[in-house]
Amino acid sequence: MKIQEIISFLESVAPPSLQESYDNAGLLTGNSNWQCTGIITTLDATEAVVLEAIEKKCNLIVAHHPIIFGGLRKITGKNYVEQTIITALKNDIAIYAIHTNLDNVLHGVNAAIADKLGLINRKVLLPKNDMLKKLFTFVPVNNAEKVRSAIFDAGGGHISNYSECSFNVAGQGTFKPGEGTNPFTGTQGKRHTEDEIKMEMIFPAWKEAEVIKAMLAAHPYEEVAYDIIALNNKNQLVGSGLTGDLAQAMSEIEFLKLLKEKFNLSVIKHTPLQDTQVTKIALCGGAGSFLIGAAIASGAQFYITGDIKYHEFFDANNRLVIADIGHYESEQYTIDLLFDILSRKFLNFAVLKTGVKTNPVHYFL
Repeated sequence: MKIQEIISFLESVAPPSLQESYDNAGLLTGNSNWQCTGIITTLDATEAVVLEAIEKKCNLIVAHHPIIFGGLRKITGKNYVEQTIITALKNDIAIYAIHTNLDNVLHGVNAAIADKLGLINRKVLLPKNDMLKKLFTFVPVNNAEKVRSAIFDAGGGHISNYSECSFNVAGQGTFKPGEGTNPFTGTQGKRHTEDEIKMEMIFPAWKEAEVIKAMLAAHPYEEVAYDIIALNNKNQLVGSGLTGDLAQAMSEIEFLKLLKEKFNLSVIKHTPLQDTQVTKIALCGGAGSFLIGAAIASGAQFYITGDIKYHEFFDANNRLVIADIGHYESEQYTIDLLFDILSRKFLNFAVLKTGVKTNPVHYFL
């Protein structure tokens, strides 16, 4: 199996177009045309993980965090990033990062956190704009179902948890086939009137090429008339953070104990407790201070994330409890998530979880 096959699958799970503008997800070292000898999943692609991959004869590391985040002007081994890259290049180890694109899908990093807490009724905390488009096309009545189904199969017609959504209006289309044409219906040189269905369907912006290809393949016309427009609607399945409900209400102390147990925490930094029952949780794996306002607006009693700075704790403003559990701690189960995603798809293929604990933060208790 070539590494490109694995990359293509990962990018169907979390499309690269969903990564944030500052990010550097994708293939960072190696060649996608290499035959893959095995995969190691990890949170961070450090030199220790590269050495582990060499030892275990795995030439592909799938990491959450990109080891190359900013530009590299020199590679001399003067820091841990350059040392990692040198070791990977010398030993033909490919490193692939699936970062904010995996953060921004409902079934991604934040779902792994929600799973540990048993959250139900999950929603994206801050849905993204400009992630939806709409297709309009015109199809002969007798061919409408074939074209409609093809577009559905390609990913069109999804609105939140509803699928196969479309709007259809009957009308008449006219056209006059010119010289050299081979019309599906009608005669060259004569205007033809055809009973048609005008079809409208929403689709994710990143699936545009697939949707158009499927529509054209199923459409009977030699020349297909269609329009695509960008929508300002938010895509409720794509965006930052997540909210969910506890299966059963509990006190704030009970919830902190649950959090500590499920994430193997030695310490939790948090804002003052609000003396209320906890029913709704907002969360964001990694550094999530940018979502404090959205967490408050969601009505959650707790916001779980990492990397909160001192002055950012004040932003809770006694409207919820911010719980900083640590960057690594909040995203540690991404290793299991990537392992599960890959091992379910590639049966009988070597997919391993790293045994290296890459957390650079330690606590003296």
